[in-house]
Amino acid sequence: MTLLVKALSTLALMLAIGGSALAQEYVKGEVIKVDAKQKKLTIKHEPLTNLDMPAMTMVFVVAEGGMLEKVKAGQAIEFTADRVNGRITVTDIK
Repeated sequence: MTLLVKALSTLALMLAIGGSALAQEYVKGEVIKVDAKQKKLTIKHEPLTNLDMPAMTMVFVVAEGGMLEKVKAGQAIEFTADRVNGRITVTDIK
């Protein structure tokens, strides 16, 4: 029984520490440019609180090339971004 309690306590601690990484916040933005060749998007966005960045216009790489097919310049989007291999990357678009 104590082994089960220890395992559950460890699991709860791991979820508390890593939970913020799992629940990314969607941010509103506007696609300014789509660069399919470089797999990049230029987005004018609201603050990215998980990255401690103010609202601005910047270039992002995309996690998957298929994301570029979902958007076009001038389109309003909601997206998530995070650091992936040291680069700020769009990880999801709705």
